[in-house]
Amino acid sequence: MSGAREIRGKIKSVNNTKKVTKALEMVSASKIRKAQDQMARTRPYTRMMRQVAGHIAKANPEYTHPFMETRDEINSVGFILVSTDRGLCGGLNTNLFKLTLAKLREYEEERGCKVSMATIGQKGNQFFKRLKTEMKGHVSHLGEEPQIADIIGVVKVMLDAFREGEVDRVYLIYNDFINTMSQTPTMDQLLPLPPTDSTQLRDTWDYIYEPGAEEVLDDVLVRYIEVLAFQAVVENLASEHAARMVAMKAASDNANELIDDLTLAYNKARQAAITQELSEIVGGAAAV
Repeated sequence: MSGAREIRGKIKSVNNTKKVTKALEMVSASKIRKAQDQMARTRPYTRMMRQVAGHIAKANPEYTHPFMETRDEINSVGFILVSTDRGLCGGLNTNLFKLTLAKLREYEEERGCKVSMATIGQKGNQFFKRLKTEMKGHVSHLGEEPQIADIIGVVKVMLDAFREGEVDRVYLIYNDFINTMSQTPTMDQLLPLPPTDSTQLRDTWDYIYEPGAEEVLDDVLVRYIEVLAFQAVVENLASEHAARMVAMKAASDNANELIDDLTLAYNKARQAAITQELSEIVGGAAAV
């Protein structure tokens, strides 16, 4: 019965693992709705900020803010990477890192650019530190209700680097939440700000700036970039809970299948042991 005892131990171990995966699945299922609500609340604000920034930029053509000036040569590139703090969320971080690595190789090897990075989330920071990527800033453990104040420092590091000419282009990389079953790694250009599509602007107005166009544009555009980064954080949070829920459900289903297979093997082993014992008893009786 030693084989049956071993199988029984494996069944118990898989059952314990299934309890953990089932609990994580239920926790993520309860949190995903809250994350989706937060994401939905920030989207209208981000859309309106885009319209405001576009209006102000179009209304004052005699002044071009540095964040809107496209540089002729791209010698250095900065990335703001938004990842998760925890694992067990399927291929969410893996797919994000694949996209980031492809872009890093493109700029470093093919274009000969210097690359630096600021990370939001523990997993991204750990991964790219091992690759010796230059880190300009990092923040993690934002919790289930991240605040825009938590990421201002990381965003400001890249904004200052762009102002001072240390980087010529800044990208934002994150997981875009499509639905519960689909999250897409996405890279958006933050700086210089892409020109606003005229179809997105309802009207064109002229403005009187107080104290001046430079001060107003600087404040609005910085706020706009911070909002874009915050939107990426909440999108990534919703993606994390969705991916973890799906991954843990798949793990629980696999555990059930494995338990069924082990139970069948246990019954066969037990039956074989009983048959062997009966054969030994019959054989002994016949010998007598």
